[in-house]
Amino acid sequence: MQSDLFAVPESTRPLAERMRPQNLDEVLGQSRILSDNSILRRSLETDNIPSLIFWGPPGCGKTSLAHVIEQQSRSFFAKLSAVNAGVRDVKDAIGQAHERRRRGQKTILFIDEIHRFNKNQQDALLGAVEDGTITLIGATTENPSFEINNALLSRCQLILFSPLKEDDLYKLFWLAVKDHPRGLGQKQVEIDDAVVKKLVYQSEGDARYLLNQIEWIFQALNNPNSIALADLEGIQYQKPLRYDKQYDEHYNLISALHKSVRGSDVHAALYWLHRMLQAGEDPRYLLRRLMRMAMEDIGLADPHAIQIATSCREAYDFLGKPEGLISLDQLTVYLSLAPKSNALEIAAAHADALVKEHGTLPVPKAFRPNSSKTADKLGYGHGYLYDHDAPNAYSGQDHLPQKLLGTVIYKPTNYGNEQNLATRLDQLKKWRKERAEKGK
Repeated sequence: MQSDLFAVPESTRPLAERMRPQNLDEVLGQSRILSDNSILRRSLETDNIPSLIFWGPPGCGKTSLAHVIEQQSRSFFAKLSAVNAGVRDVKDAIGQAHERRRRGQKTILFIDEIHRFNKNQQDALLGAVEDGTITLIGATTENPSFEINNALLSRCQLILFSPLKEDDLYKLFWLAVKDHPRGLGQKQVEIDDAVVKKLVYQSEGDARYLLNQIEWIFQALNNPNSIALADLEGIQYQKPLRYDKQYDEHYNLISALHKSVRGSDVHAALYWLHRMLQAGEDPRYLLRRLMRMAMEDIGLADPHAIQIATSCREAYDFLGKPEGLISLDQLTVYLSLAPKSNALEIAAAHADALVKEHGTLPVPKAFRPNSSKTADKLGYGHGYLYDHDAPNAYSGQDHLPQKLLGTVIYKPTNYGNEQNLATRLDQLKKWRKERAEKGK
């Protein structure tokens, strides 16, 4: 047994660590998954815990709930961090779990940031989870559908955590400062409401961030008798926006930007654009995505859109930061307010489907080059009508393979410039019909 000589004094532990809940009743927020009648709560209270994946943003209580399970469960609770653990660590933990199982004790293996495990590391867990050697609890801030093997995910129950609500954060603030036995115990301090409101607002549902800010402020001000908003200047900083260029929040934001442009919501489009820019996204990535929107969602409804997108990219490359960033605003506003059409995308998909369905249909002989005697003998080029010699420079020939004659692939909308293209197609169809009737 470890000597008390080496025990860590409670007062030296970080406030966020001291304030971790010790039982289910101390867990703040997450009322949806931990209500009295929830299956998860019943499983925890009866110590009949399946393998679980905790998914939610930072500071919402994933690790804290794992800590409660450690306190309450009769199972041995082993911990690994995916940041520094490897396949050997996983195999060692499973081997030790085998020994405990032989002696009649279950093992819960908690893996923090499990999304950082690669495929081989995750595969090493499969057999032990499958046969019950371990009960796995994995915590992740990233979408498990992208970051966790389907085979492993199918063996676990997915528990979705939400950011803490403002009411929960206000309660946590006063618990940490005045009321909780493991908090700061500053019962006499007077704190302006504006201070509390600012800290709660900046926390964005992250309890750990709030507790760290509280602890830093009290240390920096040397346990003051009062705290006003002006006292925070110089010691309190703005929380960085939650963003990771490779993970879920990146895709959430670019999806919101794309859908805002497509939906002609210029205000939302500018907001999501600047959310990404302020979070450190590469402007060139955003320009590439905006160029895609110009083709995918606007197309020929406004043929100038792709030209403006190209010009804005060149302007940014020439000017750089910060002057060139206005080109992204210009492009975002233009694309948002441009008429929309996905007719080109639909036409491309239709053409691809026809090719896959019919394979390599032969080119009609009339449209093959008559470039040799052999080609002429085979009838290449025979029957071809030179359009510039026809009235209106339109012969009315159908250039598709014989099997696809009359197939309509591109259907322009009546939006923006495509309305002119639709009118042009109707005119060509009328001329073709007139010429067909004359030829009868």
